[in-house]
Amino acid sequence: MAKELKELTKRADNYSQWYNDLVVKADLAEQSAVRGCMVIKPYGYAIWEKMQQQLDKMFKETGVQNAYFPLLIPKSFLSREAEHVKGFAKECAVVTHYRLKASEDGNSVVVDPDAKLDEELIIRPTSETIIWNTYRNWIHSWRDLPLMCNQWCNVMRWEMRTRPFLRTSEFLWQEGHTAHATREEAEEEAKRMLHIYATFAEEWAAIPVLQGVKSETERFAGALDTYTIEAMMQDGKALQSGTSHFLGQNFAKSFDVTFLNKENKPEYVWATSWGVSTRLIGGLVMVHSDDNGLVLPPRLAPIQVVIIPISKGAEQLQAITNKLTPIIDELKAAGISVKYDDADNKRPGFKFADYELKGVPVRLVMGGRDLENGTIEIMRRDTLEKETVPVDGIVPRIQQLLVDMQKNIFEKARAYRDAHVYECDDYEEFKKRIKDGGFFLCHWDGTPETEAKIKEETQATIRCVPFAYEQTPGVDMVSGKPAKCRVIIARSY
Repeated sequence: MAKELKELTKRADNYSQWYNDLVVKADLAEQSAVRGCMVIKPYGYAIWEKMQQQLDKMFKETGVQNAYFPLLIPKSFLSREAEHVKGFAKECAVVTHYRLKASEDGNSVVVDPDAKLDEELIIRPTSETIIWNTYRNWIHSWRDLPLMCNQWCNVMRWEMRTRPFLRTSEFLWQEGHTAHATREEAEEEAKRMLHIYATFAEEWAAIPVLQGVKSETERFAGALDTYTIEAMMQDGKALQSGTSHFLGQNFAKSFDVTFLNKENKPEYVWATSWGVSTRLIGGLVMVHSDDNGLVLPPRLAPIQVVIIPISKGAEQLQAITNKLTPIIDELKAAGISVKYDDADNKRPGFKFADYELKGVPVRLVMGGRDLENGTIEIMRRDTLEKETVPVDGIVPRIQQLLVDMQKNIFEKARAYRDAHVYECDDYEEFKKRIKDGGFFLCHWDGTPETEAKIKEETQATIRCVPFAYEQTPGVDMVSGKPAKCRVIIARSY
């Protein structure tokens, strides 16, 4: 590894600092002048764009349409759904005035006391309330259902302790909101979106996830059920990576959203909401990356192949460029994103280190000797393996290599996750081992009191009742009471 990367903290030394270093040094994001908010830099935003594009396609294939709803929500809207306001009250940013004016000395600006709003406005922490107030005007009959909208937007949740991508006061996300004629349709929709999130996480982000349902304590505020995908980071902690909520008729009743059924009788609609955020970028970093920098799955890498010529003089550079241009064109025609870095402002060693840090999946290098021999050096970022191969046939070789890398990155992450899932029936053993991370499959008696005790004594939480494991009755390791199922318990971000 080049000298330029020596400042990157090692994972084994300080995993948290390694993550913070990597986010900054790989040009993903940086802190902004606003406390708790980040600037997503072009390279980081390019990853988010690829996530957006694929998820948007998957949503629309189910009949979802995109829309946009206001950033500002009347404060009175939040109070209409009791559990909802209780869940978000401590995180709300409130707009109270609409104008500034110059101070008396003229050296600063102050809030104009005469510009106080008649009703204070909340910067959206989530949009259920403003959307259901709108849906009331859109839904009249069973013919208007299902109504399925999604919006890509930012939200504000005032966080006291922040970390780039994982937990920031402002973050980007998508939030889907659907209305249905029956409970069964709504529950089916909530589960369908959970499966879409899981498919995206595993097939695109190469992040293995466990699907499950949250405990009552961990549900989204105002939901009857919250479904989740939980991923394991390299330090053994859990990251909630996407959630889908069955809202029942709570918001429909709060905002009087009814429809005339086929018997011409009024009914309240049934609802879901679901979302993933830029937290996925944080998960992408923490699941796959190493002490050399990012490791990006090819499907989400902004640059999939970087090509670096090494030449002595302009004439040789031109000859190498002439040789590589048809390859670049063929790669692009195959849908592969390519960067040809022939700039002379940085040494080759620096370029190698920089692209390695940024997790570019495939690096090709051609020098004068390669030009003469009809060869090219190829390196894969996931294993750091290098080999010199013939130029002829390089495009299909790269296409297959990208497929192999996507699979290898996922399998490596899944093997790590599976090796750190433990069945545990002894609370004292659990308290000792949870400090080292991992997902613990433990029987739970279903009570919030037991759940609270585990959280207080170990800083671990019930992540979900997982679908992937056979559920058998047993005895709760904390209370000694009968338990109907095993849950995943872990420390989390």
